[in-house]
Amino acid sequence: QTGVKLLWGTANLFSNRRFMAGAATNPDPDVFAYAAATVKHCIDVTKRLNGENYVLWGGREGYETLLNTDLAREQEQAGRFLNLVVDYKHRIGFKGTILIEPKPQEPTKHQYDYDVATVYGFLKRFGLEKEVKLNIEQGHAILAGHSFEHELALASALGIFGSIDMNRNDYQSGWDTDQFPNNVPEMALAYYQVLQAGGFKSGGTNFDAKLRRQSLDPQDLLIGHIGGMDCCARGLKAAARMVEDKALSGPLAERYAGWNSAEAKAMLAGKRTLEEITERVVKNKIEPQPRSGRQELLENIVNRYV
Repeated sequence: QTGVKLLWGTANLFSNRRFMAGAATNPDPDVFAYAAATVKHCIDVTKRLNGENYVLWGGREGYETLLNTDLAREQEQAGRFLNLVVDYKHRIGFKGTILIEPKPQEPTKHQYDYDVATVYGFLKRFGLEKEVKLNIEQGHAILAGHSFEHELALASALGIFGSIDMNRNDYQSGWDTDQFPNNVPEMALAYYQVLQAGGFKSGGTNFDAKLRRQSLDPQDLLIGHIGGMDCCARGLKAAARMVEDKALSGPLAERYAGWNSAEAKAMLAGKRTLEEITERVVKNKIEPQPRSGRQELLENIVNRYV
């Protein structure tokens, strides 16, 4: 009736005190079972509402100290839990994508789903890299010491890009403040990576954002959402123009053009041994010289669009 669609469903496996030592990674098997039953119910609801995705965020999946933590066991528990979720998804015919949302810390001191690279290693270990993708949040990327576009680009390169949570952190304090996005250049670079990845398949843009404590008026909530949507729209339009004009892809192709030669392709394809490569370097007296990365030029190009 409304045309509104559900981007994703999820379960709160972190607020209740029973989860203070984890859900899937809890030392108590009853908590593991309770969490599994909760996720089953939430996947059922998501399927009934025709949700596009189901998100797992491991806010309590980690540890405070290794003194009371069996790291190997907890990794196995997390892998078994995720396999149970994927298996259930297929058995009930849920067509949505299972997503993991990386975050390095908060509320847990050290979370297992630290960042994109860490989660990919986890998925590969348990044979789930073709089954699960990532919901990447701007604030969590910053908290992990990365830029948002880094996490998006890496997820795309690894074939696990799914969806995004849009917000921002406080850069001065480093706190995960979950403020509404308001930096158009940052959004432009983020959406540029989304477009380079082929756009969203089942994912989309979600605002995981809240008002500041002193924003007390009801209109503040509307203003925050309106400003965030405007910021994302401007960033997306700028990113689309950069893609259409080949503003960044052109210089990038030029930078790696040397790999288009027959010999370079042979090396990359594994058709040359280390000895053969060495022989060619010595025979041809190869003495490569560095070339400018032209970072300042590229940064100025981006500024023309935003």
